[in-house]
Amino acid sequence: MKNWSSITLSAFAGLFISACSTKEPLVVTYPETAQIPVVDTLFGTVIEDPYRWLEDDRSPETEAWVTAQNKVTFGYLDRIPFREDLKKRLEKLWNYEKVGAPFVEGDYTYFYKNDGLQNQYVLYRQKEGGTPEVFLDPNTFSADGTTSLAGLSFSKDGSHCAYLISEGGSDWRKIIVMDALANRIIEDTLVDVKFSGVSWLGNQGFYYSSYDKPKGSELSAKTDQHKLYFHALGTSQAKDALIFGGTSAQKHRYIGAGVTEDQRYLVVTAANATSGNKLFIQDLGRKGSGLIPILTHEDSDTYVVDTDGEQLFLMTNLNAPNQRLVRTNIADPAPDTWVDVIPEKEHVLSVNTGGGYFFADYMIDAISKVYQYRRDGSLVREVALPGVGTASGFGAKSEETHLYYSFTNYSTPGVIYSYDLASGNSKVHWQPNIDFDPAQYTSEQVFYTSKDGTKVPMIITYKKGLKRDGKNPTMLYGYGGFNVSLTPSFSITNAVWLEQGGIYAVPNLRGGGEYGKAWHDAGTKMQKQNVFDDFIAAAEYLIAQKYTSKEYLAIRGGSNGGLLVGATMTQRPDLMAVALPAVGVLDMLRYHTFTAGAGWAYDYGTAEDSPEMLAYLKGYSPVHNVTKGTAYPATLITTGDHDDRVVPAHSFKFAAALQAAQSGTNPTLIRIETNAGHGAGTPVSKTIEQTADIFGFTLFHMGYESLPDQSVLRELKN
Repeated sequence: MKNWSSITLSAFAGLFISACSTKEPLVVTYPETAQIPVVDTLFGTVIEDPYRWLEDDRSPETEAWVTAQNKVTFGYLDRIPFREDLKKRLEKLWNYEKVGAPFVEGDYTYFYKNDGLQNQYVLYRQKEGGTPEVFLDPNTFSADGTTSLAGLSFSKDGSHCAYLISEGGSDWRKIIVMDALANRIIEDTLVDVKFSGVSWLGNQGFYYSSYDKPKGSELSAKTDQHKLYFHALGTSQAKDALIFGGTSAQKHRYIGAGVTEDQRYLVVTAANATSGNKLFIQDLGRKGSGLIPILTHEDSDTYVVDTDGEQLFLMTNLNAPNQRLVRTNIADPAPDTWVDVIPEKEHVLSVNTGGGYFFADYMIDAISKVYQYRRDGSLVREVALPGVGTASGFGAKSEETHLYYSFTNYSTPGVIYSYDLASGNSKVHWQPNIDFDPAQYTSEQVFYTSKDGTKVPMIITYKKGLKRDGKNPTMLYGYGGFNVSLTPSFSITNAVWLEQGGIYAVPNLRGGGEYGKAWHDAGTKMQKQNVFDDFIAAAEYLIAQKYTSKEYLAIRGGSNGGLLVGATMTQRPDLMAVALPAVGVLDMLRYHTFTAGAGWAYDYGTAEDSPEMLAYLKGYSPVHNVTKGTAYPATLITTGDHDDRVVPAHSFKFAAALQAAQSGTNPTLIRIETNAGHGAGTPVSKTIEQTADIFGFTLFHMGYESLPDQSVLRELKN
């Protein structure tokens, strides 16, 4: 074991970056990262972990390493000649008014709005015919904009509300309770809340969930148990009643609760992984009634959608991989009593409720089709959508006569529509005034063949008139996990990429939810390699069809998508010019030992499951598959120093391994955002800065010395 003082002196001694001209590669001298021998043995397999010390993200040594790495990274980025131009264009394009769909609580209509470059959206409200007033302004929560609004819930009559805040991007929340009518805080803040909503029972109080907070990022028996509490209004948090969890018989990693709209039932979900849940219900109108089990196994994803007296409406993929809506009765809610209201069909179903109707959203090759149904399951109509893309919303209280939904795709900024429930007519409620012309761009959906013959869809977006000559800068973005579906949506940052003649390509990889449970499961555990094969095949398709070439291809993804990028670049470093793994799960042998990691085992399995699972994970784990002397693509790893979902140690260890192994002149840099978490609630100013860095780095390593589209520069100068 080396002495820490000597490590610190040698590890962070200096930095050297030089360039004779922009035509020559910038030369990087990295801080030396100490390798301290740590060896684990699992099922007889010896595993070396020389960068284990970087897992302690609060130690002085790790903090010094972060400082040194950021000095190298920002010193490098500062030399990219058009980085500031990208930032200015992002700021200009971002600077337009953005408005959210309105919702009614009591006598007020509420809506979110951002004037343009505000770090956080502001919540406004107004009475009918009145003037809008600020109700909550998260920009005042902290001086630097890093404290964000992370949730909001009103009591049924709208007289009270509770909102959650996140500080520095953390998953840990605080709950602040207000008299909504008077717009004032009325009691002490609740602390140490995590993975929780807030659900009111009248004005008596509300349900929420949390863990016992650990000292660091490690797991323990306490932090592995989620607990459901009821907070009675006007009492201290110490007196909150434990409703479910906290015992060996009720040990679950995730517990959620909600009171139904009619305030009659408490619904509780309990799970140990990100897929599959138990389901319980309590009749709050019957004194002494306890929780009644609807499902006591975790073999399906099943949730209560709505109630009607004694009837329950459930969404489930039990015996229906593409989901179905069923009806049952609280007196006997067992699965053998379920009756189909909207049966399973060919395409994946999701359901919202509004005005006494069900709205069935079918995902057809990642594109939305929406139908309005009566509560007996009879079809009213197909909702006429304004185009091909993603429709979302379609939620409202039971007594409302209209609702709102939004529509978007990769080149169309989101438009909010008002929908009349009786007639089915839609009209524009709000449309953005943005300095971007969607008519100049187009999206096409292609189907390519993966390694094992599976057909995979991909949507490719670009400026009209594109020449398929293999020289177009291309961003290939993917996720491929946790039943997450990537559907078309507009992004200001991607708009700037498209303006520069860039291609934005999104394949719907296995592991996602685009084709139901079977598609998800095909990218989990010992089938995880399918996801990487699908992504590699997408890159090969784009190159073969001359959309781009290896020299102009970047791969990008975050979180589970960061794993995707890490695995792809270590398996096929020859395939791309640039790799951009963000907040990635990169140490697959230890991911389950940090914070919420153990709950991801449905998708990944763990190294402790079996010798076979250990070998499989070790076979693709990015940290464990970096090979010395390999020419890896130019790599910019991004993470947040306070990420307590995918802890930054993943990115730290991967960066250290790549820097030690890299051959050739391509840089391996890590950009560590301070006072930042996994991404949610990131201030607009930080998002703009990070995007300018990522796009600047990417284009620079595709050989550009200036922005491809100089008209943007002329516009900025004017």
